[in-house]
Amino acid sequence: MIGEFFEGVRTLLRGFGTWRRRPGLMALGLVPALIAAALLIAVLVPLALSLGLISDALTPFADRWLEPWRSLFRGAVSLVVLVAALALASAVFSALALAIGDPFYQRIWHAVETDLGDAPGSEGGGFWTALGEGLRLVLLGLLVAIAVLVIGFLPLVGGVLGAVLGVTLTGRLLARELTGRAFDARDLSPADRALLFRGSRARVLGFGVATQLCFLVPGGAVAVMPAAVAGSTLLARSMLERTPLTTGPSPAQASPFPGSD
Repeated sequence: MIGEFFEGVRTLLRGFGTWRRRPGLMALGLVPALIAAALLIAVLVPLALSLGLISDALTPFADRWLEPWRSLFRGAVSLVVLVAALALASAVFSALALAIGDPFYQRIWHAVETDLGDAPGSEGGGFWTALGEGLRLVLLGLLVAIAVLVIGFLPLVGGVLGAVLGVTLTGRLLARELTGRAFDARDLSPADRALLFRGSRARVLGFGVATQLCFLVPGGAVAVMPAAVAGSTLLARSMLERTPLTTGPSPAQASPFPGSD
């Protein structure tokens, strides 16, 4: 289980290897990520500056508490609100970037599939598919943010549990969303996809958590997005090899990790 989790982390790192083989194409993938990040920053910065007011409004019952308990509690509430906002922001960022940059990420995905060999004939969806999946990702991200807020109000451990839950659930959502193009191209049914994810839970989680943690680093989302698209293609191919499907398209026979990437 632990080994599989870190294999998922290494899969993201292998996605960075695509920069060496396709530097121009990967650089194009930075453009939609920059646009999506700029839009989100315009919202997140005012939110971060207003955390004190927001925590005060959410905890009027603490007005009569003695210091330092009142400040400590409201500081923890501010942290939970920020974590919930970042969880939602990660989902929104991915949805925006994938919708805006569909042509760029389509080319990155196809280049990785071609490098691996036995690329699927389909193009793996298009703009409207990306938009629909992006909206679903935002809605699921909103549910995660609400769950983080609720758990964050638990005494003593709420802040830590909320942060862990936010990173874990959002990472899982990101991994599922990013692998969607490879599975769309193979016309896999929801049942087939569910079977693949069950067969590689820890690996998928490792990839998603690593991606989400990179997204939380200032500027990390922009830098990592092209590599995450490339890495998710490697992840999808490895899932197909680990859990052969009895129906539908045959899994690729080529190794998902060529060379030393």
